[in-house]
Amino acid sequence: MPLPQRGGPLAGVRVLEITKVWAGPYAGKILAHLGAEVIKVESRSNIDEMRAYGGVDMNAAPYFLSINQEILSVQVNMKTEEGLDLVKQMVAQSDIVIDNIRPGAMERSTLGYEDLRKIRPDIIQVSIKMWGNEGPLGYQTGYAPCFASLSGLTALVGHEGETPKGMNIRYGDSTAGAAAALAAIAALHHRERTGEGQFVDLSAVETMTSLVGDSLFAYSVTGEVPESDGNYHPDMAPHGAYPCAGTDWISIAVADDTEWQALCEAMGADALAADPGFATPALRVANRRALDAQLAGLTAGQDAAGLADRLRKAGVPAFKSMSSIDLCSDEYLWNRQGFRMVDHPHNGPRPIIGPSWRMTPDMARVERGAPALGEHNDYVYREILGLPQERLDDLIARKVID
Repeated sequence: MPLPQRGGPLAGVRVLEITKVWAGPYAGKILAHLGAEVIKVESRSNIDEMRAYGGVDMNAAPYFLSINQEILSVQVNMKTEEGLDLVKQMVAQSDIVIDNIRPGAMERSTLGYEDLRKIRPDIIQVSIKMWGNEGPLGYQTGYAPCFASLSGLTALVGHEGETPKGMNIRYGDSTAGAAAALAAIAALHHRERTGEGQFVDLSAVETMTSLVGDSLFAYSVTGEVPESDGNYHPDMAPHGAYPCAGTDWISIAVADDTEWQALCEAMGADALAADPGFATPALRVANRRALDAQLAGLTAGQDAAGLADRLRKAGVPAFKSMSSIDLCSDEYLWNRQGFRMVDHPHNGPRPIIGPSWRMTPDMARVERGAPALGEHNDYVYREILGLPQERLDDLIARKVID
């Protein structure tokens, strides 16, 4: 039976997802949160690794649940000729195809862009690869830490004199996925104006390199190779994170003498205020290590949230450095609907990270959690492709639908 309409600016747009892990599914999630109908092609014989992470049932894996809300799941074995034919029938009924599988796999399966255009001339294909689809490195695959390292970002993350650390989050995947979703929307706009589809060749490494900013060309201007420098700011001090009670930290940034005096007064730090080594912004930057050490001694043992509130009321930019646990219980995020409760077919209601935008008047509903494997087989095969029940039963029996 038809699925309920969810609204949103992309209502009526159908996306076919031939994706795995994080970057491709993240792009699909963004489009789904904008109201598109996103159908993920899956199979037991070629399962998305994210369904296996966590050592739990494939329909309850936390990584998969966190990234696939409002996605539909259809099973098909793409390694069979009949399975590929079914996928091509889905392409004919879709507006966008997103893939992030191994380089060359789509072409070997006769699902390259020119193949897709023969099925639907105005199709939009968004292909996410580590190095893109062309060039001498286009054959290589990689995961988010590879994107971050190769782009130059990892070398910039860490404190002075330390080994570059990178970050223990998949920001390479989510950033590439967000860029892919943006490109898909741009391609939809192009098709609306011209009637033409497009092939979007997205390089995850290039996407991450675009985030390096001024550091990318700093050497050509200054003659110095940029290195990781922690929270250093060339014009502001103090500017960093300082320890508080327990394992909490507070982030403080002071831009001028007014904020500096307010900081010292709010913390009762008369000695800091009177120290000639910290008398001007330039001196505070030059002596930032000594300043950071003294300020850390003053913040240690204090309640991070309470201290931040006191400093902000005094006119000093300061906030508690939030942990994941802090964020999950943050009243502001819940009130803003930054978190949503969604229904899951096996696990019941659970919180997810919702869309970061608010749209008036047409905000898509986000109520459904990640799908069970093949949860929407009937909808896709019976409603969209129009297969009779006996045909569907036969495909399942012969594991074309697996």
